[in-house]
Amino acid sequence: MQNKNSEKNVPAGVVIYSDGSALGNPGPGGYGTVIEINGEQICLKGGEPHTTNNRMEMLAVVEGLKWLHKNHPDVKTCTVVSDSKLVIETLNSGWKRKKNLDIWELLDAQLPHFSKIKWQWVKGHNGHPQNTLCDKLANGEATRYKKIGGHEFTPQSIL
Repeated sequence: MQNKNSEKNVPAGVVIYSDGSALGNPGPGGYGTVIEINGEQICLKGGEPHTTNNRMEMLAVVEGLKWLHKNHPDVKTCTVVSDSKLVIETLNSGWKRKKNLDIWELLDAQLPHFSKIKWQWVKGHNGHPQNTLCDKLANGEATRYKKIGGHEFTPQSIL
C-alpha cells in the first residue's frame, strides 16, 4: 500500500488565496493571487482595462489553479480561499450563472487537473493577511490599468 504523501515533492496543505478588484465596475480591473506551497508564498497579479469585479474574482482563481498545475502537476489537492461569495458558493453548489461564461469555461478547464479542491470563503477587509495581500495586488493592478488607459498587459508573477 502506497503512502498518499510518498510521491516525490508533493506538498501537503497547498492553499490558493485570491481576490479581484474593478475601479468603476465596469472599469479597469485587477486580480491578486497568493499561492502557499512548500513553505513559500508565490504572488501572481494581472488585470484588464475594462472589466468587472466578479470577472477579476474569478480570474484570480483561474490563474492560481493554472500556475499550480503548470509548476506542480503532481499536486492534485488544494484549498482555494476567496472573499467572493459568488465564486465560493457557485463552486460549492456546482451551478454556474449565465454571466461570464468565458471565465467559467476557463475555470472548468482547470478542474480535471485536481482530484479535490476545497472551496473556502473568508470575510474580506477583515485583517486576514493573505486576503489583504491579494486585495493589495488586485487594487494595484486595477490602478495600473487606470493609469495606462486601456493598454493590455499579460499576467505577471512576483517572486
